[in-house]
Amino acid sequence: MTDAAPPADANTAAPVPNGAEAPAGPGFRILAQYVRDLSFENPKAPDSLRLDGKPAIDLGVEMNAQGRKDGLFEVELRLTVKASTDAMTVFNVELLYGGLFALHGVAEQDIEPMLLIECPRYLFPFAREIIARATSDGGFYPPFMLDPIDFAAIYMSRQQQIARGPAETAQA
Repeated sequence: MTDAAPPADANTAAPVPNGAEAPAGPGFRILAQYVRDLSFENPKAPDSLRLDGKPAIDLGVEMNAQGRKDGLFEVELRLTVKASTDAMTVFNVELLYGGLFALHGVAEQDIEPMLLIECPRYLFPFAREIIARATSDGGFYPPFMLDPIDFAAIYMSRQQQIARGPAETAQA
C-alpha cells in the first residue's frame, strides 16, 4: 500500500535547482535512486548451471510509496524471481530498488497513480539491469532478462482487489 498523500505542510511545487525554471504541467523529478536490498542465491551451483531446458519462473512485483516530511516521496519497487525445475531451485533473486521523487503540479487524486505507476515505470529499467547482472555474475548465460511490466495493470488490479475486499470479507 501507499501513504501517498502529501504532508500537510508540503509545498506543491518541487524544489528547483539554482537558475532553473519550474517545469510546466504535472510531472516528477527523480532526486536519487538506490538499491536498498539485493539477494542472489544459486544454491545448487555448479549443477544448476548445466540444465537442459528452461526452468519455471515465478515472478513477484510489489510497489510501495511513502510521503516524507520534506514533501518528497520514496518509491520502492520489490522484484523477486525464482527459477526452478522439478528437481531443484536454480536461482533466487530478490531486489528492493528505490527512488526519491519530487512531484510538481500533480492534482491530489493523481498522486497515488503517479507514484505507483509512473515512478516504478521509470525505476524498472535500472532494476532489470541489476537482476540481469546478478544472474550473469551468478554464472547464468544468457543472463535473466525481465520482460517489461505493465505497472498500470498491476495498479488497477490492486485497486479492484481493494474495492472487492470488504464485501468478500463480510461474506466469510
